[in-house]
Amino acid sequence: MNAKLKNMKKLKFIYTLWLALPLVAVISGCQKQLDRINQNPNEPRVVQPDYLLSNGIKANVDTYWGNEAAMEAALLYVQYWSKIQYTDPDRYIPAAANIQTVWSNFYAQGIEDFTTLVQLGDSLPNPNYKAVGLIMRAWLFQNVTDLFGSVPYSQAANIRQYLTPKYDEQKDIYTGILAELKTASQLIDETSNPIQGDILLAGNMRLWKKFANSLRLRIAIRIADKLPEVSKAVFAEVGSDAALLVADNKENIQLNYKASPNQNPVGRNRETRNDYRISKTIVDKLKALNDPRLTIYADKAKDTSVHDLIGVTNGLPVDSAARLGFDRTSDVGPVFKASDAPAVLFSYAELLFIQAEAAQRGWLNGNAATYYNQAVTASLKQYGVTDSLVTKYLAQPAVVYNATNYKQSIGDQKWLALFGNGLEAFAEWRRLDYPQLKPAYSGVLQGKIPLRFTYPSTEQAVNRENYKTAVATQGADVLTTKLWFDAF
Repeated sequence: MNAKLKNMKKLKFIYTLWLALPLVAVISGCQKQLDRINQNPNEPRVVQPDYLLSNGIKANVDTYWGNEAAMEAALLYVQYWSKIQYTDPDRYIPAAANIQTVWSNFYAQGIEDFTTLVQLGDSLPNPNYKAVGLIMRAWLFQNVTDLFGSVPYSQAANIRQYLTPKYDEQKDIYTGILAELKTASQLIDETSNPIQGDILLAGNMRLWKKFANSLRLRIAIRIADKLPEVSKAVFAEVGSDAALLVADNKENIQLNYKASPNQNPVGRNRETRNDYRISKTIVDKLKALNDPRLTIYADKAKDTSVHDLIGVTNGLPVDSAARLGFDRTSDVGPVFKASDAPAVLFSYAELLFIQAEAAQRGWLNGNAATYYNQAVTASLKQYGVTDSLVTKYLAQPAVVYNATNYKQSIGDQKWLALFGNGLEAFAEWRRLDYPQLKPAYSGVLQGKIPLRFTYPSTEQAVNRENYKTAVATQGADVLTTKLWFDAF
């Protein structure tokens, strides 16, 4: 009797479902009809590429230079900044919401938007919009994989087809974006097809080509210890051609911020907060080298009785940090926290350091020490240091290029040159292992410094199987797991 009752219930369910199907079809048809009728004739249905480009650049550079990715994480990990209040992030206890924001912003406000721009470039057609979309998307993917490791890449830009995209391994992401950047460089038309809404490079397609090729060299040096033949081929193609690369400080790739509401995120932060300071680590290094950038990177304490620039040790307990005094310690300099301070995405100094290393590895003609000296000079001149001080600085034994330990020479000076650019400095510190930083004073990682960001919790919930596969391949989803590019 029970079996018969179960069969009757099953038949009833199937019958009810079958009867409902026409109703679903009717509702679906009505919805489509309503969608066609309920369209605002005053609202454009096609995204305008200029608006998409402006918003994409501003939103993603804000994330790159801003609170969650840089101020509360990378700038602390590489000991450019420290905290004098709310010190958990400086002790390697990141807020889950911050990690989620970085992931969501880069994917939803960045990769998705620039993929749309690429598609618009095809449909208009305007190859320059497509090229710019490819370049900015490649830049974003480089930053995302630098931070997290394996991430959605090949399926990430097609959310309609792949609701739960697979995670690609880091080596495949780097080689993939190398190819995309090469394509973008070849697509660029410098004589026609102008673009609008370019708040980064003002529609200068020659600079966009230089940005693309300079990024190729950045990625080539990032994978130098793991895929040397791939790296060597990139340098052979574009490694020394000034016409294809950032050629001086005037060509630094940077977003020039303006007054509120378009101000620098650091400047916006300082309007309401006072919990960041310059790290004692970098202050001590600058002092030891008699580095003229000290008074540029660090600001004077508000307390005029303090006659020195005072950095704060990274990772102090809250009570210890508070006892130092807000007014008796140094914040970062105005050149970084002014409302109109630029956010640098790629500098001439960085390019020269890359070329110095490539020359040392035998992948580029020229003398590694010469490139190195030019790189240090470019960094100093970027901040208006005089020629005489540059010459004096380069002559110091502690600054002179050491070919037998080039990673230390390049690592130390590249770290100083990248000050403020937390995400790139974080990647290069991991790769070069210089400078040799001490972990935060009361860090929670058993004497270690973070080597990556952990994945946001939403990935474990909505993309669990792909998340688990990535972790099984890459290693535990913890801050101290070493990423693929970090060979030593």
